Amino acid sequence: MLESYLEKKFAEAIKKTGSLPLKFTSPGMAGVPDRIVLIPGGKVVFAELKKPGEKLRPLQLKRKKDLEALGFQVEVVDSIDRIKEVCHEIHTAQLSGVCHQRSD
Repeated sequence: MLESYLEKKFAEAIKKTGSLPLKFTSPGMAGVPDRIVLIPGGKVVFAELKKPGEKLRPLQLKRKKDLEALGFQVEVVDSIDRIKEVCHEIHTAQLSGVCHQRSD
């Protein structure tokens, strides 16, 4: 499965939750997550899309840790099942008003 296919499916699924999955780029700062998900109620989740079984590069892992240290949730999505899990977490966050951090 190609990363581009997974990213397309992720964006489609996130939109169905009522959230906005924006493509995220930051000129001058490599390694940032692929998507920034804006969730109704002012919540933000970052998502890094990977082919199944592919790991974060060292710089991506650093950016993930940096964002988490600031209190942001960063999800690594490498399968259709992970897309479903993240959508469930977003739906739960919308109901409870809180985003839950996932430990890997």
